[in-house]
Amino acid sequence: MSKTRRALRRSKRFGVHVIAFTILCLLIVASFGKLQLKRKSMLYQQKEEELMELIAQEEARQEEIEELRKYVQTKKYAEEVAKERLGLVYEDEILFKATE
Repeated sequence: MSKTRRALRRSKRFGVHVIAFTILCLLIVASFGKLQLKRKSMLYQQKEEELMELIAQEEARQEEIEELRKYVQTKKYAEEVAKERLGLVYEDEILFKATE
């Protein structure tokens, strides 16, 4: 074989090695990127679960507030407040107070 053919073969091998190395580097970079995206995805999932739990708590709280709002508008609530805070009673009602 002549020197030119050997040189040509060497340059082809070198080119193949460079291409293989470049592809290997790209695969490594892509795998690290994939790992980072996976970590971010897990963090976002945890955050989403926490937020969904907070939403559920706030919806339950909203229902309690709505029930309290309805109760406050009743006559029974007005009577309780009048008795407890103002000490009012009905005319035919008898109160017993404990003495100390």
